Amino acid sequence: MKYMLMFYETEATFADRESANAGAYWAGWTAYIQALNAAGIVASGQGLQAPATATTVRVQGGTRRLQDGPFADTKEQFAGFFIIDVPNLDDALAWAARAPCAETAGVEVRPALLPMA
Repeated sequence: MKYMLMFYETEATFADRESANAGAYWAGWTAYIQALNAAGIVASGQGLQAPATATTVRVQGGTRRLQDGPFADTKEQFAGFFIIDVPNLDDALAWAARAPCAETAGVEVRPALLPMA
């Protein structure tokens, strides 16, 4: 079964990507990604640029409205994802718990709606 692991990070963690802490930040993610790939469970995935690069699109009354940056003022922002193919939810949760951001923000685990070829 396919599950999406959605990774959330704090604003401070996003800043770590390009700070003096960048080596430690990327080392944690590199080890995690290597473990996922070694397990052979990755269907797809990608990290995302900082929330300030986002654009939210809404259509109201037939008019398209755009908002730059993250839509909500929250403590955690969507940072990236993997879609993994594992036998069950328990396995997906175990992989989510290993993500570096699980200790500072969180990982949402959600099953795919429909199987994809």
